[in-house]
Amino acid sequence: MNTLNDLNKISATFSNTEKMPVLFLGHGSPMNAIEENEFVMGFRNLAKTLPQPNAILCISAHWFTNGTKVTAMEMPRTIHDFGGFPQALFEVQYPAPGSPELALETKELLKPVDVELDEHWGLDHGTWSVIKHLYPEANVPVIQLSIDYTKSPQYHFELSMKLIDLRRKGILIIGSGNIVHNLRLVDFPNFDKDNYGYDWAIEARETINNYLLDGNFQPLIDYEKQSKALQIAIPTPDHYLPLIYTLGLKDKTEELSLFNDKLVAGSLSMTSVKIM
Repeated sequence: MNTLNDLNKISATFSNTEKMPVLFLGHGSPMNAIEENEFVMGFRNLAKTLPQPNAILCISAHWFTNGTKVTAMEMPRTIHDFGGFPQALFEVQYPAPGSPELALETKELLKPVDVELDEHWGLDHGTWSVIKHLYPEANVPVIQLSIDYTKSPQYHFELSMKLIDLRRKGILIIGSGNIVHNLRLVDFPNFDKDNYGYDWAIEARETINNYLLDGNFQPLIDYEKQSKALQIAIPTPDHYLPLIYTLGLKDKTEELSLFNDKLVAGSLSMTSVKIM
């Protein structure tokens, strides 16, 4: 059990700040980590609009677990959790420090959920492939919060709301995934075609964007009850649930804006969200 002194130390480590933005980043192909394209430029331009964070908490599509975990090591490793890509991508390292203090604070905020302090995972490509464009010097501490695959979207939306106090301690919270994400239907010959999507992907993107911009989040939480287009666009929840975490952290007075809002290879979207 944590002592009062432990908790006081955590509060002192992350003193009060102005409210930080919340982001959902469509991370797309791991190659975005090393390629120059409009989406990478979108991430870099975004970074120019952000206050300097004390630390980053990222919810990545690629850490899907039974139960909830948070990375708690001093120096998380760079995980190359993919295959079939050029050697140059496997050579990328993102040596950002971790933050055991933020991990402990996150564990406390999420009670009564039992959060495991993890010493093994690190930073997967859903995290480092996008954060490296925001903070290329790797000088901001980063932790990851896993997604419990046994729980519903409503559960994740409500769980994320418990983290809202971190926004006033200089913590930048990022969800990383892809809203439209059906890898089985990717049109690889047309991967570089600009803003190219199948009819169902175009419909799903438009429907979801309208809900986002209208602040109508319940249909997004209940996406499994929506149109056939959304069912095809979200065949599995892993890349979609990071968006739900982002939405749970929005204050009613805040604005939500979209960027990198394009379809790729027929069945993927790079649509990203900024709440501020």
